Formats: sequence, structure tokens, C-alpha cells
Amino acid sequence: MQTQPADPKATILVVDDEADVRDVLEEYLASHGYAAIGAENAGAAREQAARRAFDLALVDIHMPGEDGLSLARHLRERYPKVAIIMLTSAATVIDRVVGLEVGADDYLPKPFDPRELVARVKSVLRRTAAEHRAEIGAERVRIGRCVLDMPAHRLIDERGQEVAMSPLEFDLLQALARHPNRPLSRQRILSLGRAREWDPFDRSVDLRVMRLRKKIEPDPEHPRFIRTVRNEGYVFVPEGQPS
Repeated sequence: MQTQPADPKATILVVDDEADVRDVLEEYLASHGYAAIGAENAGAAREQAARRAFDLALVDIHMPGEDGLSLARHLRERYPKVAIIMLTSAATVIDRVVGLEVGADDYLPKPFDPRELVARVKSVLRRTAAEHRAEIGAERVRIGRCVLDMPAHRLIDERGQEVAMSPLEFDLLQALARHPNRPLSRQRILSLGRAREWDPFDRSVDLRVMRLRKKIEPDPEHPRFIRTVRNEGYVFVPEGQPS
């Protein structure tokens, strides 16, 4: 196990069933200032991802059991801000196409020069960081798969398309976005929006939260960005939180 830098440039998950490959990559990445954590298969990678935050995952496509494509799809759905670079010993077009289709940010065939890998890592991290900075501002807030443009009263998905949203849904989402990481009671949410149009005695807030989750959550059945806080209400978690 390599000693991790006290203040790493980024944390990288290395997923490869070959122990010698993992060791070499972890050592090389650590020597360039990154924190590298190894996982021998997709199951171990899922466990690691659920326990800690990663900036980027290096995922070998061809592994016994669950393959890297399935793992990449899981990571993209559950951890949308994590960058993904696919690794494979078979430099086939179909692997590359499928890898990019499931949400990978880049692709590198084996064998490769570790210097090229580090260059790809730097490029992908720089690009994804710039994308997040561009999308998140005082009045434009990333919420799950979407960006809420508050001045324009618009919700934009990852393809740049506007997502249909009622005025009451906008009020609810705006109230949560303006109070990140702070649980808001249903009554507080009502007071921050068009209160006279809400009926506090029915389940209006709960119904609209359920509808909004279907629009913004990667997995609406396991919400990470609009969380339920028992006996308190709802809270917007900007960074997401594993269920």
C-alpha cells in the first residue's frame, strides 16, 4: 500500500483484477501527487465508492464476474460527478463505443505508457472540473442530473434540454436550492413559495418532491440529492449522498 499524499490533487479508484497492474498504477499515481485506492473487482469497487468520495475511476473493461461496462454504468448513475476512464486489453471499436455510451469520459487501451495515463487523468479532471464550475453559480445550481437556472425559472437536463416543471415545483426546488444541507419542514417550504396556492393539509409537498426526484435524481428510487429527513422534512444535498 502506497503512502498517500497529505493533500492529494485528486482521489482515484483503480479497478483491475490484475494485482500487479493495480500496484503499478497506484504507485505511479501516488508519485504524481494523487491518492490511489485499488479494487480487485466490480463488487469491491462498489463498496469503496459507497464508503468514500472519488474524483475519478480507472476501470478495466474485461474482469471476471461483473465487467467494467456494467460497473461504469453504475458509477455514472449513482455518482454523476465522478470522472471515468475505461481500460482494456482489447483495442476494439465496439469496446470504445459501448464504454463511451455508458458514460465514460475517456478510453485507454492496454498496454499503455503510465505517462500517457497520467496525462489523460489530468486532462479529464481538468475538463470535468471546468464543466462543474461553469454549471454551478450563485443563481445556477446543479441538482442531480440537472441545473436549476433560478432567474430564468428553468430546469435544464444533462443534454441541455429544458425539463417541464410547474410553478409550484419550481418554488419547491428553489427553496431547497437556496438552503443547501439545511432540512426544511413542509411548512417552511410552503412559506418560501406561493403559499396561498398550496394546501398544507394534503400531501402536496410530498407529491411534488416525488415528481421532482424523477426529473433530477439518477435513481429516483434511491434519492441522493433531495433527501427525506425523518420528522423534519426535506434537504438538498449538493454533493449527493449514497442511500
